[in-house]
Amino acid sequence: MAGIGVKLNRIYQKNTITTNIVGFFYSMTMTIAPVLVVIINLMLMQKVLKFNTVRYIDRELFSCTVLYVFIFSLLTTSPFNAVLSRYMSDAIFEERYEDVLPCHRIGLLSNICFSCLVAIPFCLWEHFVGKVQVYYVFTGYCCFVSLVLVFYNMLYMSICKEYRLISLYFALGMIVSFLLSLFFRYICKMSIPYSMLLALTIGFFVTAVFEWAKVHQFFPDNSEEYRRVFVYFKRYWHLILINFLYTLGLFIHNFVFWRTDMAMQTFVCNQPYDMATCLAMFTNLSASVIFISRVEMYFHERYKAYADAVFGGRGLDIQNTRKRMFRQLGSELMTLIRLQFIISVVIYLIFVIFLPRMGYAGLVMRIYPMVAAGYFILFLMYSEIIFLYYFEDLQGALVTALSFCGVTFLASLIAVHLPAVFFGVGIWTGSVVGFTVAYMRLRWMETHIDEHMFCRGNLIKRGKGIKPSAKVFDIRELKKEPEDEE
Repeated sequence: MAGIGVKLNRIYQKNTITTNIVGFFYSMTMTIAPVLVVIINLMLMQKVLKFNTVRYIDRELFSCTVLYVFIFSLLTTSPFNAVLSRYMSDAIFEERYEDVLPCHRIGLLSNICFSCLVAIPFCLWEHFVGKVQVYYVFTGYCCFVSLVLVFYNMLYMSICKEYRLISLYFALGMIVSFLLSLFFRYICKMSIPYSMLLALTIGFFVTAVFEWAKVHQFFPDNSEEYRRVFVYFKRYWHLILINFLYTLGLFIHNFVFWRTDMAMQTFVCNQPYDMATCLAMFTNLSASVIFISRVEMYFHERYKAYADAVFGGRGLDIQNTRKRMFRQLGSELMTLIRLQFIISVVIYLIFVIFLPRMGYAGLVMRIYPMVAAGYFILFLMYSEIIFLYYFEDLQGALVTALSFCGVTFLASLIAVHLPAVFFGVGIWTGSVVGFTVAYMRLRWMETHIDEHMFCRGNLIKRGKGIKPSAKVFDIRELKKEPEDEE
């Protein structure tokens, strides 16, 4: 994330209202612009193609197809991307640029194989049980694979700090998607839902091709050292579980509510709860923007100063930089809470006032408040996980992710039996528990940071074989030496 901080520091140096607004929108462009581009494209296609004139069952089929494509592409890519990101970051830091392509190919093969194995049984069930036409099922499957490729290549683009290119490629892909939807509908005379789905599939594929080409342009050489990548999977297995459990926790409460009374024959979903979840996520999405902005500008410098002191400073320098770093960490968390609380309250009031006039009322708006409160704490919890990553406390991050996912699942099982206004108790309880676990771990890290930093190495390189003797010297032999001299 260091690439954003340099630009933000230049923007915020003038310290005016205008520069603050510019800095906020720059952060938003660099972080959540791809999501907004896809949403805007879907809204435009629905408006221009008159999606509201389609039969209800067809609208539900398209909406659930897009929902499943996004959720499960995130889930199937999450186990691998954290470890691959670590490997690529280490390779770039050590200037082993020729090792990036082997990492890219191993990761691509792993993601595609795992994602396809998950998707194929569902596609068969969708056709034989849901009675959906083969061409529609196959197009949805291709859309899923294309989005998997997009998310995977985004990993390498973000590590290379090419956030603007990511947004640009998404914009180009969605422009192609929008134009193709018009062509398929009015020239080829395809149905409205299928025109939109096919166009969206091609748009995602175009985005993935642009990203794939840029990665190969950055790293043209290939060392063919594939074994190193597998070593990282073994060494950093914590990252696989952390990323998967956190991503699963984002959606596991939806999965629980998908098994309630509201369900389709083809897909399993709960549209009121899913819509309330979407609104809650947008209510608190700015937290990621604020967090990245402030961490890049303030905390990263304090962390770097502490790391430099550890490797070459005096004991007093280490103590002072450590205190400043943790003071900054606490300050960033409190600032994030204050700013995001104000933003969330404003957005909440806007939604409550205007959404009922747009048709989003009744059950959706009864579920929304509690879910929004849960996502508010969830994004704060994720900020703490990032801080734990800074200190390489993978065990603490794993316990946090496991607590969050497990408690969210168990609490959601209870929430389905409560009134609608308390449906969001599951995600709220899980987020509170995860936030508390991460906060306690950070406090523990503040107390034991010296042991964590200085007592993790080995004097002798680890290897297989006979363990050397632990005895350094024998005091009896020392006593015999004067007698031998006499």
